[in-house]
Amino acid sequence: MAIEVRVPSLGESVTEATVARWLKNVGDRVEADEPIAELETDKVTLEVSAPSAGVLSEITVPAGSNVAVGALMAQISDAGGAVKPQPTLASSAPIVSPPPAIQSASVPSSMAASDKQVLSPSAQKMAAELGVEGAQIVPASGKDGRVTKNDVLTFLKSYGTTTNSPAADFSSLNTQNGSVASSVQAALPGVGEKRREERVPMTRLRKRIAERLKQAQDTAAILTTFNEVDMSAVMAIRGRTKDAFEKKHAVKLGFMSFFVQACVVALREIPAVNAAIDGDDTVYHSYCDIGVAVGTPQGLVVPIIRDAETLSFAQIEQTIAEYGLKARDGKLTMADMTGGTFTISNGGVYGSLMSTPILNPPQSAILGMHKIQERPIVVDGKIEIRPMMYLALSYDHRIIDGKEAVTFLVRVKECLEDPSRILLRM
Repeated sequence: MAIEVRVPSLGESVTEATVARWLKNVGDRVEADEPIAELETDKVTLEVSAPSAGVLSEITVPAGSNVAVGALMAQISDAGGAVKPQPTLASSAPIVSPPPAIQSASVPSSMAASDKQVLSPSAQKMAAELGVEGAQIVPASGKDGRVTKNDVLTFLKSYGTTTNSPAADFSSLNTQNGSVASSVQAALPGVGEKRREERVPMTRLRKRIAERLKQAQDTAAILTTFNEVDMSAVMAIRGRTKDAFEKKHAVKLGFMSFFVQACVVALREIPAVNAAIDGDDTVYHSYCDIGVAVGTPQGLVVPIIRDAETLSFAQIEQTIAEYGLKARDGKLTMADMTGGTFTISNGGVYGSLMSTPILNPPQSAILGMHKIQERPIVVDGKIEIRPMMYLALSYDHRIIDGKEAVTFLVRVKECLEDPSRILLRM
């Protein structure tokens, strides 16, 4: 009896996903609840598990296909069930088809050869991958009339000069055949490494990111204000307490918890920065759900630290650490990233010294952290070297005035330069 594997519910308002990759091949043994595929939605990547143990007998949709909720993805049979022959689909890399121009090329009579042409192993592999028949490859320069790899390349050069240029046909070669592709490029005049192109479809997550960023630029009146903060006090506290903090709370003390706490103080004083526009209304939030932008191989995601105003430094760091692990493993859920009233983005981890972050709709503001860099500054009339960081606040000028934006950024700066303000909420 065959068990159907269908696309599960993907979360509120999400009706379609893309099959990112198959983790199992047809004929593989699977156990109940074992992940067999990954689906990618607009925001998250989630696993599809086997509903029961058995053998994966059929895959109905290859990697890269779009599927709706409830659609049939695969079938699982018991161990003794028949397995429908299929090409391997577990790899997310596209399947490479032999260039049709070579398959259909007519070989001049002067190049005709015996159907019993003998190819060396390397030549046979290359010819098979390129769709070239051994009988076409003449002359054979190897021992006892064998066709060598160089003979295949010589044939390709001759092919490129006696027929229409096949350069376009070779553009479909995938990088998984890198050695063959490199040989073909060397063999075909004018097709070199500098002229290579690769067309890769945008992932759902990347398309959604593009849509939201463009939406923010099209609808909001975005303005950015800057300031700089002396990180000496924060770094001193962290240096003195990080070992004891980690020992007690089983999590490292990072800079992000200081920034979250500083933003909570500033958001409470300037509520417009924590608000959002809904039609003709302004929605003010009594809570601080702060999104922390996290870079993943799939793109930027923003999990939410909920009710940040109620959390301690340790609770904030624990939440960030949990989200970091989930993001790395592709385990973030829609619930983890839904909502949010304000966002913090840390471009400094990549070495950014200055940037103008884009809003995360429908939020009205985003704080950009940057690289900590020692710079000379004037302190009490004297030039000193201090660890400085530029801060950038991008905000929607439709709801936040310049005075409010500047005041918010100044409060964040004051809390970081004198962390006692965080404890006193001032």
